[in-house]
Amino acid sequence: MDPRFVTKSLHAFLDYPVAVSLMVGPLLLGLGSSHSMATWLAISTGVAAFALTLLTDHKLGVIRVLPYSFHLAIDGLVGVVFLITPIAFGFTGIDAVYYWANGGAVLLVVALHKPEPEPCQAPTAA
Repeated sequence: MDPRFVTKSLHAFLDYPVAVSLMVGPLLLGLGSSHSMATWLAISTGVAAFALTLLTDHKLGVIRVLPYSFHLAIDGLVGVVFLITPIAFGFTGIDAVYYWANGGAVLLVVALHKPEPEPCQAPTAA
């Protein structure tokens, strides 16, 4: 049984709340105690994630110019960067935990992405 269950539609519904949480969460949690970059990197990523979602060709995209596969690749890259960031910038405490938790969650969602079935093509006459 394939454990991948995150469909393109489900992912679309997750994107906006995640983007908003990246913009608001750092302020509510008081990130930045170990490095001010901890706050502003998350907020900037949230703004970028919101824009990416608006531009993605999926159910809730507004201007659907970016392929969903590109969106997934960017999500994967963000997940990896979030896992590395605490080490690279010396984040400690809640700052580090925030990035490790979010990086892991993003990579988990990408890993659980359920590929869409290929559209059937009618055979062509030779």
